[in-house]
Amino acid sequence: MGVFESTISIIGSQSQQTGTFFNTLPQAAQNDLQGLWHASQYPSGLAIFSERDAASGVRIVLEGEVKLSMNSAEGKRLILRIAKKGEVLGLASTLSGRPYEMTAETLYPAKIAYVRRQDFLAFMTRHPEVYQAVTEELSRSYTLACHQLRTVGLSASAPEKLARLLLEWSENGQKTERGTRCRFPLTHGEIGEFIGASRETVTRTLSIFKSRRLVDFHGSTMTIPSRAALENVAHC
Repeated sequence: MGVFESTISIIGSQSQQTGTFFNTLPQAAQNDLQGLWHASQYPSGLAIFSERDAASGVRIVLEGEVKLSMNSAEGKRLILRIAKKGEVLGLASTLSGRPYEMTAETLYPAKIAYVRRQDFLAFMTRHPEVYQAVTEELSRSYTLACHQLRTVGLSASAPEKLARLLLEWSENGQKTERGTRCRFPLTHGEIGEFIGASRETVTRTLSIFKSRRLVDFHGSTMTIPSRAALENVAHC
């Protein structure tokens, strides 16, 4: 793995969040799609597209991570998930022609491929076999959205929501003698936007978790000594 990839990768994402859209396409379709896209490097913290923007086309994450969020009229933001390498962004809006339903912002420096809407629709016409991959991708996005809404809307408390989020991040983390280790990629404010809580609530809850030895931090690295103990908080 190159230095760039090792720097921006996040250990511990949900297995279901691993982008597979491009890799599931037949080789001929992959080659055709690559001939249509325009790849660009993006710095961290840059919006690739914003909700209510006209759907100009799809983006495919080639390197890095992209934060997907929605905003209320009052300016309150809910982070839906973090898109990773191989995922396609803006697919539903590109197909329907309606404005983007969310904002996509780079979490770290990223390489993103762009395919214009007209070109993508023509690409699907040339490769009918792609429709299955598109259907599966739309279904996966729907499932992930339901999962996030269930966490935010149906979890009983902030500790429960936060515990579930930390468990998800550490799902594929590195197993060590001290527990499961993974990178802790977001600020306390951004974590609050993930679980529908204030930054102060997140800071206070993390402090309680640390005092109870449910989590441990060293810089940007988080260790969960016992997943079973944290699962008790999450009521898994």
